[in-house]
Amino acid sequence: MSQVIRKHVLPGELIAKGKYKYEKNVFNVNNLYYSTKLGLAESYHDKLRVIPLSGVYMPKVDDTVIGTVVDFGHAHWLVNINSCFIGVLVAKSVFSPRISSIDYDLESKFKIGDTLCAKINSFDRTRDPLLSVYGHGLGKIFSGSAITINPNKIARLIGKKGSMIKLLEENTDVKYTIGQNGRIILKGTLDSINKAKTVIELIENESQNSNLMDKVQLLLKNKK
Repeated sequence: MSQVIRKHVLPGELIAKGKYKYEKNVFNVNNLYYSTKLGLAESYHDKLRVIPLSGVYMPKVDDTVIGTVVDFGHAHWLVNINSCFIGVLVAKSVFSPRISSIDYDLESKFKIGDTLCAKINSFDRTRDPLLSVYGHGLGKIFSGSAITINPNKIARLIGKKGSMIKLLEENTDVKYTIGQNGRIILKGTLDSINKAKTVIELIENESQNSNLMDKVQLLLKNKK
């Protein structure tokens, strides 16, 4: 298993040298990789990324999160949950207790790149959060379009007593799987998903407005 290496970085700080695949918030000059943000730099396998410290997800026990498997060892998977912490899914919580740990075939369950819906089972800020995929609606996500918004805006997307997400469900013909970590899976037709994305973008950008519900209703009406 490749070790995930993390360090806090400043804008313009050198992260790594060599040949890497890099994600947003990283720029490359002659195989020298620099951060464009104040944040947490991570390197794993041949990949680099920087997670900005503003607007990142802080895990909470019992939160539902949507993550991507980025690595695995003999007895666990590592899951990117859009946080400065990596989610850990322990194999013994997934395999039958009748199966010995020496017989675990982790790739038979989840491979690198797979998307999961999971719960935060435990977390105390001294170690990475433990995940669980045991429960209704949890586990591998096989289809859908994924988007990511600021985790702090998820409450507005859901709305008071679920009012906002209910409005979207009734007017977009899209099924929503929402993670408190800011990741959302949309299932529907291409047109309905594009409509939903436009509305979600409005909610994220104007979440502080007191008349947000009115604006969303007007947008949905114009999109019919």
